[in-house]
Amino acid sequence: MSLKDQITEDMKTAMRAKDAARLLTIRGLLAACKQREVDERIVLDDAAVVGIIDKLVKQRKDSIAQFSAGNRPDLVDKEAAELKILEAYLPQRLSADEVASAVRAIVAELGAKGPGDMGKVMGAVKTRLAGKADMAMVSAAVKVALSQ
Repeated sequence: MSLKDQITEDMKTAMRAKDAARLLTIRGLLAACKQREVDERIVLDDAAVVGIIDKLVKQRKDSIAQFSAGNRPDLVDKEAAELKILEAYLPQRLSADEVASAVRAIVAELGAKGPGDMGKVMGAVKTRLAGKADMAMVSAAVKVALSQ
């Protein structure tokens, strides 16, 4: 069963259980998937769905930071609940050590030297680690690897 099918089944389960918060979050995720399919006239595979989930997770984290700064604990709680639901669909993430190791290997493979090669390295890293690692952590690892 594809990830998109699993999400659809979870939406049906949330409907039956009358879990409004979970249902709203899953419907938003499915709407984002459908929008991309319509815009690009494609059928999303699991990797593309994970990319959409990653984007929604990043949005939730940014919202949590903004609402915390604005002293809005009610909205922080809502966004945190949505974040938890979305993260359940992401594959197991790589640890910081695994990310650093993969980045060092890619830097060595490309022969990259210095901060000027960051774009080239990030392009290669994104294709290999998409959905497997937090891109903020990856970016920091690339900066460290290129500064050595």
